[in-house]
Amino acid sequence: QVQLVESGGGLVQPGGSLRLSCTASRTIFGVYDMGWYRQAPGKQRELVAAITLRGRTNYADFVKGRFTIARDNAENIMSLQMNSLEPEDTAVYYCNAVLRVGRQTDEYWGQGTQVTVSA
Repeated sequence: QVQLVESGGGLVQPGGSLRLSCTASRTIFGVYDMGWYRQAPGKQRELVAAITLRGRTNYADFVKGRFTIARDNAENIMSLQMNSLEPEDTAVYYCNAVLRVGRQTDEYWGQGTQVTVSA
């Protein structure tokens, strides 16, 4: 059974930093594209940042220049470095792994980690 496990969430003041991590099996890191999503109360889940198997990255406009996504396929870990955090960044952050082959999609989610930005 595939499991994605997030860690690193917490409470931080505006302007502060947090680093989220996601670990999974070697199969995931050897094959799947990965990313971070977030969901704030009353809002839909949205993409924060994505990184392909080969390391190509994509960021939502609202985090460009503040967040950095990275993955280490040898260590089976993906990270999201979040700087200059704003109250609007408060949400549950989810690790995602996806594999698209033709019309088929295989996708997994972590359980989520809470990030709260507040004074």
